[in-house]
Amino acid sequence: MNVTAIDWAIIGAFFVISLLIGLFTSKKAGSSAKEFFLSGRNMPWWLLGVSMVATTFSADTPNLVTDIVRKNGVAGNWAWWAFLLTGMLTVFVYAKLWRRSEVTTDLEFYELRYSGKGAAFLRAFRALYLGVFFNVVIMATVSLAAIKIGGVMLGLSPIQTLLMASVVTVIYSSLGGLKGVLLTDFFQFFIAMIGSFGAAYFILDLPEIGSLNNLLAHENVANKLDFVPDFTDPNVYIPLFILPIAIQWWATWYPGAEPGGGGYIAQRMLSAKDEKNAVGATLFFNIAHYAMRPWPWILIALSSLVIFPNISDMQAAFPNIPADKLGDDLAYSAMLTYLPTGLIGIVLASLIAAVMSTLSTHLNWGSSYIVNDFYLRFVKPEASDKELVAVGRISTVGLMVLSAFLALALSSALDAFNILLQIGAGTGLIFILRWFWWRINAFTEISAMAISFVVAIFFEVINPKVNWILIPENQAYLKLIYSVTITTIGWLLVTFLTQPEKDEVLLSFYRKVHPAAFGWKKVLDRYPAEKQTVGQLPKEIGLMLVGSIMVYAALFATGFWIYGNATGGSIASIVAIIGGVIIYKSWKKLN
Repeated sequence: MNVTAIDWAIIGAFFVISLLIGLFTSKKAGSSAKEFFLSGRNMPWWLLGVSMVATTFSADTPNLVTDIVRKNGVAGNWAWWAFLLTGMLTVFVYAKLWRRSEVTTDLEFYELRYSGKGAAFLRAFRALYLGVFFNVVIMATVSLAAIKIGGVMLGLSPIQTLLMASVVTVIYSSLGGLKGVLLTDFFQFFIAMIGSFGAAYFILDLPEIGSLNNLLAHENVANKLDFVPDFTDPNVYIPLFILPIAIQWWATWYPGAEPGGGGYIAQRMLSAKDEKNAVGATLFFNIAHYAMRPWPWILIALSSLVIFPNISDMQAAFPNIPADKLGDDLAYSAMLTYLPTGLIGIVLASLIAAVMSTLSTHLNWGSSYIVNDFYLRFVKPEASDKELVAVGRISTVGLMVLSAFLALALSSALDAFNILLQIGAGTGLIFILRWFWWRINAFTEISAMAISFVVAIFFEVINPKVNWILIPENQAYLKLIYSVTITTIGWLLVTFLTQPEKDEVLLSFYRKVHPAAFGWKKVLDRYPAEKQTVGQLPKEIGLMLVGSIMVYAALFATGFWIYGNATGGSIASIVAIIGGVIIYKSWKKLN
């Protein structure tokens, strides 16, 4: 594609601003580990919320959406739309609890809620398991998207793309800490949004597309537009809709959509000024992530079905792309090659922003686990703040190098997404219940983690070769159902066969966090003098449902208006407004 000096100037300016932010925040970030990883716990909701949105708008996200839409239509997006439910649960139930805990990372929670060797093992193992293994896989999928974008739009080799994408990110992430990440996320978010909306607007005006109406009426597109799948075929509606809505959102663990909050979402809640700002940040994130952003990606994905109906069409158009990198997700980058001078620079900067915002967050989050939950806790408890910041900066570089090597071996973001869902299947319910049910202990989490991993290996690696459990090709969703069932039964058995945590540990946690007392009654009844917190859990769950309906209504209202369905758009818009009013009126009481 024709990238001019103007486009390169826009990209260059973007890199310079990102580096300057890292340099600007480097001195304060280096003053202590708490500043480096939590920005002094003094961040406002709007900055944290925008950062959450920017982080989840990775370069692999539009690629993933394009892959889904080309294969399963708009309705296929329920695979990730369903996670709104756990997002809203985090907003109204868990954000306040996380902020009250005052831990540095969500892994430190283990030694607040549990005790002894089991709690220590959980913290150490998951620091490496999540901070290194899972984190590297996520960053590799982001880097894979960068490789595909660089190859299609700039003709770069995978190694050239990785060097360009990672060097600046590592510099400002390692210098500026979390505050540098938050400020660059804020800047990068607006670049990314302008790029995606601008690209969708121009692509709809291409001669091959003609107009929005022509696109929607095209034979390759008309059968891909439904918001929900065909309910006459269970092999279609069960995996695309029923499974995500009924099971996936609460039963699986996935970074950025953890049941009960966690990971970099928890990191931002923990760095908020107070509980109100933690709740506000997560609410803004869920509205923007699910209601504001998807439609430009969906429209570009639908347009790609007109210009590149088959993978072979992309292969013919881009013969230099390696065969193992060709797939439906490549269509998003392929469509961007049609953009004009100037807009190309903005869109490329927006995609670079998407890559960098996600990588920088995962680098800081992963290194926080390595430093706080492994090095400081188990290797050198007496380490100074200066040493901890140095270890954090070194681990930032190391994580980037590992993810770059893995990215060179991957071929599809959707494959990685499905594998990670499978590994975390059956563990999500624990993360929801552990705040409210006294009986859960460290061995509950250890067993769930072990069982889910073994089951995932069985279904993804062993069973396809030996075929002990027959799973028809069109019923691959059975793997997730089996995994959730086996893992849940396993950790429930372990919970009831092992001793609960000691009363003093449970009471200490209860006094610190003040969860609703329903699930703690058996412990609290043994201590009549202990004040039992009634809480607002029923109201919070009600608001979670209202918030979910509000955001889904806003999402589909936009879709109806795009489709030219004024009646559907009006009804959905009214529902969204009513939901917003209910939440607004409940806000003061809730906080």
